Amino acid sequence: MSLSIASDSSLETLSDLLEHLGGIAPHRVRFRPLPGTATEQDILDLQAREGRLYELVDYVLVEKAMGFRESCLAATLITILWGFVRPQNLGLVAGEGGMMRLAPGLVRIPDVAFVSWERLPGRRMPTEPVPGLVPDLAVEVLSASNTPGEMERKRREYFTAGVRLVWFIDPEARTVAVFIDPEQCIVLSEDQILEGAPVLPAFTLPLHELFAELDRQGN
Repeated sequence: MSLSIASDSSLETLSDLLEHLGGIAPHRVRFRPLPGTATEQDILDLQAREGRLYELVDYVLVEKAMGFRESCLAATLITILWGFVRPQNLGLVAGEGGMMRLAPGLVRIPDVAFVSWERLPGRRMPTEPVPGLVPDLAVEVLSASNTPGEMERKRREYFTAGVRLVWFIDPEARTVAVFIDPEQCIVLSEDQILEGAPVLPAFTLPLHELFAELDRQGN
């Protein structure tokens, strides 16, 4: 469970806070409201007022790192996943605006997420903007501003909350790191096949088809 940084006596400086959040850049941390006092409503207000996405990490607003290329890659994966999930009516696929409360004071926004009907209250689409949901599959498309510490923290948070499968997609290296727990990782290259087990056992995706999106050109 996330706790307000105000109760953490080890955090005395801005440097301590940034390290606590995964060694991220200062410009991604919102100073108003003060770190440790932010709420889910602040996320929604900022999105409505400025059109910017923030995650809530220990009651601190951290701007979601996402570029145009990363967004296009995520959209491609969403299309592919939805084409598999929808015909079998397995659940819902969400994109980079899909906020999820993993714990009090902790709201994450996976770039792509699959949530089975079994994990959805009443087996229906949530109506609240920040539902308390834990996806079966969480996918992060790495951006330049993502740090190793930040991604390690996210990975551990996902599995602590109950996520069963995590994919980290690296557009630069054209690889996908597959995690079935916080420690075990298999890195797949562009010439290999990504599988959905144990969450979507019959799902397969030749990764060259996904990364080919980065090379598309107009006529």
